[in-house]
Amino acid sequence: MDTSADIGVIGLGVMGANLALNLADSGQTVAVYNRTPSTTMDFMAGEAVDKDIMSSVSLEELVDCLERPRRILLMIPAGNPVDTVIEDLVPLLEPGDIIMDGGNSLYTDTDRRTSSLTDLGLRYLGIGFSGGEEGARHGPSIMPGGSPDAWAVVEDMLKGIAALAPDGEPCCEWVGPGGAGHFVKMVHNGIEYGDMQVIAEAYDLMRRGMSMGPTEIGEVFARWDEGRLDSYLIEITAAILAESEGGEPMIDKILDAAGQKGTGKWTVIASMELAEPTTLVSEAVYARIVSSDPDLRKTLAGVFSEPTGEISDVHVDDIESALYASKIISYAQGFRLMSRASKEFGWDLDMASIASLWRAGCIIRAEFLGDIMRAFEAEPDMEDLTTADFFKSALKEAIDPWRNVVAASVAAGLPVPAYASALTYFDGMRSERLPASLIQAQRDYFGAHTFERVDEPRGEFFHHDWDLD
Repeated sequence: MDTSADIGVIGLGVMGANLALNLADSGQTVAVYNRTPSTTMDFMAGEAVDKDIMSSVSLEELVDCLERPRRILLMIPAGNPVDTVIEDLVPLLEPGDIIMDGGNSLYTDTDRRTSSLTDLGLRYLGIGFSGGEEGARHGPSIMPGGSPDAWAVVEDMLKGIAALAPDGEPCCEWVGPGGAGHFVKMVHNGIEYGDMQVIAEAYDLMRRGMSMGPTEIGEVFARWDEGRLDSYLIEITAAILAESEGGEPMIDKILDAAGQKGTGKWTVIASMELAEPTTLVSEAVYARIVSSDPDLRKTLAGVFSEPTGEISDVHVDDIESALYASKIISYAQGFRLMSRASKEFGWDLDMASIASLWRAGCIIRAEFLGDIMRAFEAEPDMEDLTTADFFKSALKEAIDPWRNVVAASVAAGLPVPAYASALTYFDGMRSERLPASLIQAQRDYFGAHTFERVDEPRGEFFHHDWDLD
């Protein structure tokens, strides 16, 4: 076959197909392959008609039609499928060719693949794409990492399909070596879990705690979307709550059992491995797990009676404050996690640039991210986002209504795990002394694990001869 395609796309699921169309619209000639031939045929006979897209019936044919250095984008399920396709591709490629994994791969897998393919003379990029079907088709947020010398080859191509931020900058920039791109995408997804949970808690408080209907609640979210909570997720929440079917709210027809694909869990695991708490994301993940067994919840509601208490002395504006403050904490935790990983793995992550990448195209896109970007531009080495003047002021204003919402919810028996965990974390982080001294004493008592003293330099450890009689 004649060498004529600029890039090959393997995998024509929702994301792969739409990225192929986006690439073609941006002026690239695209070759596509899917392991199920009928999927390729349907794509070529449908959306790809009259596009600069060519089909391949085998990996060999795909590789043969690509310009050198070959650029191949994998849009397939994470895990073993990626390793299998890479194993099949390697014998067909030449030194300098580039494999790009655009799925939600675990960052340690990406780091391993980057290293092993570099040893073979190939270049590898682990790229986080966010924005779902719409983003893939019309402009996603793109977070590339992996082999640094591969970035120069694909930079213009990727920036040409990325979403544009309000200032016109493409939401695509080099993140860092190895697994950095997929790590940042993982944290993005973890934060997304948190954003969805704090919105869901606001909905529940208004629905069960204030006896408001879905339409009325949707109007509240629409109003919030015009203010500091302006974001894609708030916008679609308002739209969802306005939807009906058969004259009844659509939201009431959906089973309250939330699914998940794993990136939220990975974020929590990484935070534990790096000793950097992401308490709100953790609670968001566990809230989905709690929701996933409605039969057990129904049984327990019958045993203990379902909490149906009205929250008192709480206004919807108080809930907005609790949501906003919890959101600040979640992002502060996420950026601390990325900062810790950057130091641990030598990635040299640019926090302002990461915030900039998330301003458009992705699921968590929001006006809020511009505030984060500006905070890190002003202070690149900022240790904690809550110390930035903008967010410090916002938290000080939110403390009273935030605490009031949590207290009223607990009193009414309405679960607010995200709001409560964020507030508890905030209270803990601003406490000069915590009861951890007792925990260390207990550890030393039963296991001689030693402890540091307040009257001695950090890093020096002591054991006390406890009276064990």
